[in-house]
Amino acid sequence: MKALLLREIKSFFGSPIGYLVIAIFLLLNGLFLWVFDGDFNILNSGYADMSPFFKLAPWILIFLIPAVTMKSFSDEKKQGTLEILFTKPLSLWEIVNGKFLGALILILIAILPTLFYVFIVSSYTAPQSTFDYGSTIGSYFGLLFLIGAYTAIGVFTSTLSDNQIVAFIIAVFLCFFFYFGFDGLSNLFGSFGSFIKTLGMDFHFKSMSRGVLDTRDIIYFISITVVFLAATVYQLKSLKW
Repeated sequence: MKALLLREIKSFFGSPIGYLVIAIFLLLNGLFLWVFDGDFNILNSGYADMSPFFKLAPWILIFLIPAVTMKSFSDEKKQGTLEILFTKPLSLWEIVNGKFLGALILILIAILPTLFYVFIVSSYTAPQSTFDYGSTIGSYFGLLFLIGAYTAIGVFTSTLSDNQIVAFIIAVFLCFFFYFGFDGLSNLFGSFGSFIKTLGMDFHFKSMSRGVLDTRDIIYFISITVVFLAATVYQLKSLKW
């Protein structure tokens, strides 16, 4: 699996894809958080906190992560190298985990420079108050789990078609549905609305953003990730036989 993981990372940074993903993520965040006027502008918000970034990041990642993962297996299928990959001394779980971790590491590298935002925003804190590091740390943990879930969804959809654009569109739809869809559906179910809302990523991400790492939120994100990775393994097994 290590060799496959290193191959994935080299493929990202051996082409413009890796650098482009990092540049686009940082550029979009920089423009919306510091330049463009709007709800996400930190300087105009009146508060020295990172909440605008954590409201914006899930939206950008909904499109960025599927763009990274869409080639994971669809490209292998299109080029006919998936059968060669099956002949390697690797289990299907090792193959899937190698693809998953390769994409995950790339996105985490794109996230790392945003830690500099924390330093900048904390410097704007009023002398009589303190910067809320607890909620910021919790939000970063929530973002980490959210990225893992998005990546697992993207890797799964890449097995559904040898067309990368199709894989991208399906991944964007599923990521959007799991993050925002249940919150929208909760308004249609009356008394069951509160339960429906808890099925969405948005509910659990906001919960972690308060600075409290509840095991229910962690288990939720891990479950979503594992379910889609297991679905990927099942799909590969059907393609193999």
